[in-house]
Order: sequence, then structure tokens, then C-alpha cells
Amino acid sequence: MKLIFLHGFLSSPLSQKAQDTAQWMREQGLSESFICPTIPMEPVAAAQMLRDLLTPLNGDFCLVGSSLGGFFATWVVETLGGRAVLVNPAVQPYHLIAQYLGEQKNYQTGEIHHIDLDFADKLCQLERRPTDLNRYWLLTQTADEVLDYRDAVQWYAGCRQNIISGGDHSFVDYPHWLAQIWAFANQGPTH
Repeated sequence: MKLIFLHGFLSSPLSQKAQDTAQWMREQGLSESFICPTIPMEPVAAAQMLRDLLTPLNGDFCLVGSSLGGFFATWVVETLGGRAVLVNPAVQPYHLIAQYLGEQKNYQTGEIHHIDLDFADKLCQLERRPTDLNRYWLLTQTADEVLDYRDAVQWYAGCRQNIISGGDHSFVDYPHWLAQIWAFANQGPTH
């Protein structure tokens, strides 16, 4: 079983949650079971990279998708199998792109990306609704200042959900959930 962390928009494997996950996996002696790829900013390139990375695993993986990484995690599960833990996931993110048009800087690396309306159209093409609800677990906090948690609660209705009062978009106290995330990842066949 591989645990794959998918970072969010304008983020990277250097994000705090990615680093916390890597550290926890190391502490458990599970470093070889953890992958945290750099997701290309361009949506079609991101989907192709994820397909190339995950197809050989034949569904024997669990994604931890944060923000836009949660959007991509849903596309992966519906396309390739596996499971997903969605941490304050972006739902219908193409509606939010207008706020980010133009040059944007990656939060960790400083790399500059140009965001245009084509970016939103490409995200729209990758949108998938969850079908096998047992493959998903939503972790969301009500005081997320970037995304409205209620959108995710509705989108993932019927899936396992933990809705935590307060918090923020970074998902306060995320490391506390890592043992449960690993247990969810190992719940049985995913293909």
C-alpha cells in the first residue's frame, strides 16, 4: 500500500501537511510506502503525471489530497481506483479561478505561474463526482478561510466525514489524524 500526498494549488511537497505526513511515515518505518510528487500547475499535465505515476500501482494506493489536491484525488479514484482522504478539498475549483488570474507565486518555491481562464476550463474537464462512497473520507474544518467547507460536505455526501468546528484552510492539528489516515488506507481491496 502506498500513501500518496497531493498538495494544493500554488503549493508543493514542501507544504507543512506534506512534511508532517512524510515525517510520520518515517517515524513508523514506512518511508518506502510514501510518495509526495510535485504536481504540475497545468491541469492536463497534472492529470497525465498522476496517471503515469499511479497506473502501475493497480489501485493499491491511498491519496491524501489537500485543497486542489483533493480535487485531483477524486479524479484519480474515479479514473484509476484507490482511496482518498480529502483534507479541506476544493470542490468545483474552476469557479474560484477568477480570483487568481494573472501571475501567481508558489507559496513554498516562489516559482511564478500564469493563470488564465483556460486553466478553469481544463479543471472543469477533470471534474468527477464520487461514485464508490466507501473509497472516500472527508476531513474538513468549518473556519476554512479559502474554501466553504459546506461545498465539500455536500459534494461528498454519503462518504465518511469528519467536520471539525473551527480550524482553517491549513487544517489545524493535521498530524493528529495521520494514524487514522494510514488505517483508512489499509482497509482492504481498492480495485
